[in-house]
Amino acid sequence: MKIKKVYLPIVLATTLAIGLLLGSLLNYPAQGGKAGGFITGNTSGKGKLNKLVDFIESEYVDNVNTDSIVDITVNSILEKLDPHSVYIDKKEMEQVSQSMKGDFVGIGVNFYMYKDSVAVIKPVPGGPSEKAGIKAGDRILFADNSKLYGRKLPNDSLYRKLKGEEGSRVKLTIYRKSEKRKFKVDVTRDVVAIKSVDASVMVAPATGYIKINRFAETTAAEFRSALDQLQKQGANSVIIDLRDNGGGYMEQAVEIADEFLPKGQIIVKTKNKKGRVDTTRATATGSFEKGNVYVLINENSASASEILAGALQDNDRGTIVGRRSFGKGLVQREMPLGDGSAVRLTVARYYTPSGRSIQRSYADGGEEYFNDLEKRFESGELYAADSIKIADTLKYKTLKGRIVYGGGGIIPDKFVPLEGKHGDEAIATIMQSGVVSYFVFEQLDKGRKEFSGLNQKQIEDKVTKDDLYLAAFNTYLGRSGLIFKLDKQKVLVKEYLAAEFVKQLVGEDAYYGMVLKHDTMIKSILTK
Repeated sequence: MKIKKVYLPIVLATTLAIGLLLGSLLNYPAQGGKAGGFITGNTSGKGKLNKLVDFIESEYVDNVNTDSIVDITVNSILEKLDPHSVYIDKKEMEQVSQSMKGDFVGIGVNFYMYKDSVAVIKPVPGGPSEKAGIKAGDRILFADNSKLYGRKLPNDSLYRKLKGEEGSRVKLTIYRKSEKRKFKVDVTRDVVAIKSVDASVMVAPATGYIKINRFAETTAAEFRSALDQLQKQGANSVIIDLRDNGGGYMEQAVEIADEFLPKGQIIVKTKNKKGRVDTTRATATGSFEKGNVYVLINENSASASEILAGALQDNDRGTIVGRRSFGKGLVQREMPLGDGSAVRLTVARYYTPSGRSIQRSYADGGEEYFNDLEKRFESGELYAADSIKIADTLKYKTLKGRIVYGGGGIIPDKFVPLEGKHGDEAIATIMQSGVVSYFVFEQLDKGRKEFSGLNQKQIEDKVTKDDLYLAAFNTYLGRSGLIFKLDKQKVLVKEYLAAEFVKQLVGEDAYYGMVLKHDTMIKSILTK
């Protein structure tokens, strides 16, 4: 039946009125304040949340940002689940995604906000800035017409000005202190790798060392490349350093484990809500199935790090060296929420090949869970292996019948206490901190020409030949409010200072080649 044009407005108005009436009946609270209208009756928990937000938005006396309320609500819900189910808001998502992706598009510089300006520590080798002629010590004053100095720019704002689309150009205004001149340079943005393998060096004639800082999308590929290079240099033993590695993509840890295990051996098992067990086994593609393997762990090694360590330990393929790992045996999956934010939700538990769950209890809440390190200090377990208390009910057996334990991290086969001989490790911790890096940059900024043209050995000799830099470092610490007694170990301190100079002037591998000589865990392997 056709509706005459004259009646069309009346029909539309009537339809709209009925829709509004039905909507009010469906959404209006029932008498007595109970949820649900006379049509819907009781509503679900999800419905309650939606109604609450709607009521606040439409009826609350003051204007309220309901997005922030939702964020708080989501965080509160996730906190009740487990310590590793987390909400990532849209502001954080870009940074998180970039870190795990393994690269980004930008100008390719490492920099400090030094005093009030962007100071280049070192351009990324082969990156856009290096190709454009930017050098260590340069100040970036402007990016196009955006002023970068003399203002406190938040990091995200600063990154946005330096990043951009691949192939896009940015005109940088540079001040080169060593030449006391200002100039402009065009830089074409390009893909810049974010390394997850910090270093791969030989620490002994037949022993290679690989440091992994996280498990990102490119980690397995980086690792294979590093391992291949070490094998070409004669390595038939390899040390994998997972200390302070908080994890990342489980699949990357699985791929690395596969390099060491023969076909068919179990790498990891996962079990989901429905009880489904997925077992991942090694393939026939391993490139290092023979030869000695050592894995370094500490109290901050977690998640994917523990999967790799557990796989090698349970298959009797590697020796685990260090201190008990963090104890995270939950698997998360990132789920987008449609507005740029996401939730990282625990969807399964993982188990080592022997059947161990190494997840620590979180029954006392997230705060207690993440403060576990304090308990380890108090119990003395960071200083003595016999202070680690594990229930006998958590005993498991490796492939060859060795006893290993579940219930809270990977316990090393070879324990190395926090404090080494004469407190060497305590000194090493201080000397590998950001404060040393900043100090060395400042020293180079004052006299970079003094180091021009020097090779690694000459740099080392220049820093260690007398107490000049040691005295300057002591003064710097005092200015920063940090008081350490370094006199008793001045030789060690000077060597670490020299290593940091080498790091900023030569590169990461050269730095690790120096500092690993004093590493207590490395020494425990090489002097066995």
